[in-house]
Amino acid sequence: MAEAVFMPRLGQSVESCIITEWVKKKGDSIKEGDILFCYETDKASFEETARIPGTLLDIFYQEGDEVPVLANVAVIGKTGEETASFRSSPSSASPDETVINLPDNSIAVNSTAANSFEANTSNSIGGKIKVSPRAKKIAESKGISLTGIKGSGPNGRIIVRDMEAAELLTRKAEKTDSPLSSFPIASGTDFNEIPLSNIRKLIAKGMHASLQNSAQLTHHTSADARKILELRASYKLRFEKGEIPNISLNDMVCYATIRAIEKMPAINSHFLGDRIKNFSKVHLGIAVDTERGLMVPVIRNADDLKLKALAAQIKSVADSCRKGNIDPDLLKSENASFTISNLGSYGVEMFTPVINLPQTGILGVNTITYRPADLGNGTIGFIPVIGLSLTYDHRALDGAPASAFLREISNQIKNFSNDLI
Repeated sequence: MAEAVFMPRLGQSVESCIITEWVKKKGDSIKEGDILFCYETDKASFEETARIPGTLLDIFYQEGDEVPVLANVAVIGKTGEETASFRSSPSSASPDETVINLPDNSIAVNSTAANSFEANTSNSIGGKIKVSPRAKKIAESKGISLTGIKGSGPNGRIIVRDMEAAELLTRKAEKTDSPLSSFPIASGTDFNEIPLSNIRKLIAKGMHASLQNSAQLTHHTSADARKILELRASYKLRFEKGEIPNISLNDMVCYATIRAIEKMPAINSHFLGDRIKNFSKVHLGIAVDTERGLMVPVIRNADDLKLKALAAQIKSVADSCRKGNIDPDLLKSENASFTISNLGSYGVEMFTPVINLPQTGILGVNTITYRPADLGNGTIGFIPVIGLSLTYDHRALDGAPASAFLREISNQIKNFSNDLI
């Protein structure tokens, strides 16, 4: 009996995914476990495998299509079995689309841009327009009318790429109407334009919203790094002997920060406008640089972990981000109570990290430099210090407690406890 292949649900925060590649094509013989297609969310890539053997009888979505979770994507069964019952009917609203009622006098927001759109009625049914959820959100946020936009999705459905094309045409039309359009425009021989990826758009939106909607201030200090450098050398030798996992300086800074939060928990919170949510557990966000862009997975209940376990968890979530198979729910900023971003490996001596709202703080970790210090007995020498940059939301925390917290992190690093188990 034929069975549907559906778009998996990847956590509660994901509403739709984009098919990036069909590995199998219609009519192919399928074995259980074969990769059928590849798909991505805004921040991660995945592969969907066959759950049963048979023949790939039909495919309902193509590469580039945005597909709601749990929607039927394809059908596997025996040759000759019908597939029509698995396909969404074009005569009614299906689970893969949002239906918008159009008023009789509806017009495009920008009439000049509307004239540039190819007129098309195949995406409308009885005075209604079929549009994917994400495309609808783009239209609402950009103020673009859906009237007259040609949908390239199944049955003329408007999808994200149609909205991106419409937005580009709108910008071009606005330039044409502008008095500045009479000025010469560069030919394009000395530059190129690269469309933003989904993750870049999300990062841009999140960072802009963070700076717009909070009162951010950054304090800078440094910590004596002699103890953690000594331990790092010791841990590295034990790692090479296979005794312990690889424990980095960043792992130790994260561990020291958790201990500081336990002593001064005010910053382990979310600012929610009219109230502050204080967490009794430390849910630590770790900034991870990947080929797709910045990701910040969360380690839940990080305060329950000893150093070895914390190091293993940090490595695990970072690897998942770079491979593109991280659980999307672990990337939600609402699920972390505090974040750490380390740019020390890039030689950065000081920077201003941006808070992941609604969190109230983020620690930036900088490179190790050498500074003069009193070594005792009247001797002055140079010691290694690690730079620390704390950005906090001044709406939730005042300068004095923020400074005290930063000093506590510095003390925890200086007097790092060799607590591996």
